[in-house]
Amino acid sequence: MLALRPLSGGENDTVVLDPVLELLPVEPAHFDLPADAAVTVQAKAALLADAMRLALRRGAGPFRSAAQLAFEPRTYQLVPLLMALRLSAPRLLIADDVGIGKTIEAGLILRELMDRGEVDAFSVLCPPHLVEQWVGELKARFGIDAVPVTSGTASRLERGLPLAQTLFDAYPFTVVSLDYIKAEKRREGFARACPDFVIVDEAHACVGTHQGRQQRFELLSGLARNPERRMILLTATPHSCERSRFHADRKEAGFCIHAARDGISS
Repeated sequence: MLALRPLSGGENDTVVLDPVLELLPVEPAHFDLPADAAVTVQAKAALLADAMRLALRRGAGPFRSAAQLAFEPRTYQLVPLLMALRLSAPRLLIADDVGIGKTIEAGLILRELMDRGEVDAFSVLCPPHLVEQWVGELKARFGIDAVPVTSGTASRLERGLPLAQTLFDAYPFTVVSLDYIKAEKRREGFARACPDFVIVDEAHACVGTHQGRQQRFELLSGLARNPERRMILLTATPHSCERSRFHADRKEAGFCIHAARDGISS
């Protein structure tokens, strides 16, 4: 009897074969070298083989995205991911303190849902000075190539697109400047073409106070009206000492809260 288990699987993936009952003889697998294979030393070949095995085993864990990460997340950074996976349409307000790693926590949720086949397009909304930082973080840490959408790049990205195709149809992975997209003429179009997964950084800057922030508030409240849209809001300043109003607003929009600073998860 042969007990066979793939490198990327666990005990439940084991297959038991009786070679006598197989139509074809069971033989060790053999793969020819690629045509352009270069000669190297044994130590380098062993290092490559070990790296491939480790990548396969990481991908066999509870999170499918583990093999796609270019870093080792800290244990507490997995808490928002676990919370999101328990929700049919994840809506989280991550209110961790400065330096905790809110970008990493949001990226973990995004990468995991992408690798599970649940997200095929997303937009990150953030202040203009954070757009390039988000593009770099997504590429370096999560292997995601996102397109920056700002007042300086939008016209170039839209150039040559068919009339029926929006920028967000052509580019499914985007990091969008809030100051660019909040204008009424762009806000309505974005609401129609917006992906079903949205990350909002510095979400406290989108409350309805003066005119500029009111436009941001209208943008986000419009996106949140679709109960199926998955939204992750990030802020180190979740409220301005108005706890009752803050909790009423987030419950109305259907958001859960994670705050590592205060030990809050609700």
